[in-house]
Amino acid sequence: MFKNKSTLLKAAIFATGFSGVVAEYILSTLATYFLGDSNLQWVMTISLMLFSMGLGARFSKIFEKNLLKVFLLLEFTLSVLVSFAPLLVYTASAYTQAIGILIYTLAIFVGLLIGMEIPLVIRINDDYEKLRFNISNILENDYYGSLLGGIFFALIGLPIFGLIYTPFILGFVNFSVSIVVLIFLWDLLQSQERKSITTIGALILVLLTVGIFITDPVIRYGEQQKYADKVVYSEQTKYQRIVITQWKNDYWLYLNGNQQLCTRDEVMYHEPLVHPAMSLHPNPVNVLVLGGGDGCAVREILKYPKVDKITLVDLDPAMTKLGKSHPILTELNENSLHHEKVVIHNADGFTFLQENDDYYDIVIIDLPDPRSVELGRLYSFEFYKQCYRHMRPGGVIVTQAGSPYFATRAFSCIVETMKSSGFETVPMHNQVITLGEWGWSLGVKQANGDVKKKLRQLEFDVPTRWINNEAMALITSFGKDYYPWEKDTVLVNRIHEPVLYKYYLKGNWDLY
Repeated sequence: MFKNKSTLLKAAIFATGFSGVVAEYILSTLATYFLGDSNLQWVMTISLMLFSMGLGARFSKIFEKNLLKVFLLLEFTLSVLVSFAPLLVYTASAYTQAIGILIYTLAIFVGLLIGMEIPLVIRINDDYEKLRFNISNILENDYYGSLLGGIFFALIGLPIFGLIYTPFILGFVNFSVSIVVLIFLWDLLQSQERKSITTIGALILVLLTVGIFITDPVIRYGEQQKYADKVVYSEQTKYQRIVITQWKNDYWLYLNGNQQLCTRDEVMYHEPLVHPAMSLHPNPVNVLVLGGGDGCAVREILKYPKVDKITLVDLDPAMTKLGKSHPILTELNENSLHHEKVVIHNADGFTFLQENDDYYDIVIIDLPDPRSVELGRLYSFEFYKQCYRHMRPGGVIVTQAGSPYFATRAFSCIVETMKSSGFETVPMHNQVITLGEWGWSLGVKQANGDVKKKLRQLEFDVPTRWINNEAMALITSFGKDYYPWEKDTVLVNRIHEPVLYKYYLKGNWDLY
């Protein structure tokens, strides 16, 4: 199979390069899911791992003898640590808020072990190749393996196997490397070393095999501990963790641990999101919904007979599939996503607008809160400008804008950003029982008259459960223009200057 022992070692380092980079991406993704602020988490996690790899390379000098044995034990350790890392993180998240410390600690340990691999293999391969070929060939194969690992993680690992089973693929890669190297370099080991390593290898194989079967139920148990109510559905998609919980006859939908709706009071969120915009426009024919894969916003839009087409754009196909097929959501949204007027696109909202030539009367933005730079891009000046260009004169746009109480600065930033892009804006808010004080920003393109006054005069001609004319006076009233800081210090959120997610993360969420 291998022409010589040097070729075997190069193949081994190619495989470890593959698994090493995927391990970095897995821990970075976990950090983003649990801690938010994806830019910071990816930078911190990968930087910690690279630093630790440097320390690992330094520590490898400690070992002067039995280098092959050390390498094999190193691979065994990595196979276990990488495989069970998500299990540890998900389980710990149910019992502690200090989850970041665990993730960073795992990154340091994995980095240390990965950093020891290359120096050890170079020294083992020193007997088979001259120095200039040895170093270049080993590094070359490690980097090639890293490229393949990145492609695997992006296209296969995360979208197909998710964060539960992808780590076990890595674990078996490291384990397989150990076994192949052990078999082909058997003669380099002493008798006692062969017995001990073979015994350890057998135990690791059993542990990894058992881990495949127990990880999912253990993670579900840990996830159940995290939520106060019974978890009735959970799925890890390429983009997010979707969880539905139940208490008595009510259900909650969570994305990455953040509540999106509750069946008990979602109308107090979706009716202010949809009906002021729809009723304000005299002829809402073509409606664009960005996000809203649960189908509840579409349910409300379909109450307007003038609507001819509803285009729903949601990044995650798993979310729209859930909205179309899960009985909890289909009952809630009244099968709205199956309506003949509804066209669904699974795409990024920003990219969709860039590539689309349609014009809309209404744009309704029902996206998760701007916890990261990526989500903040869909609350940016550039994004609202795209919306402005795709709207007819008199068109109405509305976006959920988080909590004006728990994230006041972020809420104000969204309103000001929408205003700066050309819309006449009106902030709105409502007390949603399970969410607390929540807000929206409504804007009109080329408004003819006082938008707030028109909103307060609205009479709704469609059936609603909560919103009415009296409610419009309440949700458009904020009292005096009071800020605990200078209002002018709230900047417009731009792609090249993403301030919104910082405002959001620094909100009063500890009071929530």
